[in-house]
Amino acid sequence: MKAVSKSTRRSSSAGSRRGVFSMELVLTLPILFVVLLGLFEFTMLFYSRSLIVEAGRVGARKASLPGATEQSVQDEVRKVLSPRLQSGLVVTVDVGVHSGDVVSVAVQTPMTAASPDLLWPIGVSLSGQYLYSETRMVRE
Repeated sequence: MKAVSKSTRRSSSAGSRRGVFSMELVLTLPILFVVLLGLFEFTMLFYSRSLIVEAGRVGARKASLPGATEQSVQDEVRKVLSPRLQSGLVVTVDVGVHSGDVVSVAVQTPMTAASPDLLWPIGVSLSGQYLYSETRMVRE
C-alpha cells in the first residue's frame, strides 16, 4: 500500500472545490441585482408618494381659504410637485361655497412618471398604476 501524504490530500480536496465560488456568484448575483432594482424603484415611489400627499395638503389649505378658486388651488399643487411628477397629473378640486363646508383636493399621477419601470422583466410593471392622495379640510 502506498501512503498518501497530507499535502496530497489537501491539494486534491482543494481541486475538487475549484470554481465553487464563481458558481455561487453566478447563482446569487441576479437575485441581488433584482433586489437592488426593486429597492431603488420603491424608494423613488415612496418619495414621490410623500410629494403627492404634501401637494394635496397644500392644495387643501389653499382651498379652505376665502376667495380660493379651482385654478389657484391647482397652481399651488403644481408648485409643490417636480416637473417629472406633473406629466399626467390630474387634480380634482371641490371648493365649498360657505364657511364650514368641506373642501377636498385629490391629486393623481401615473407611477411611471414617479419611477422608471425597472421590474417589468420579472412581471412587476407600473404601467396603468397611479399614485393618489385626497385631502379634506373645512373651509374658513
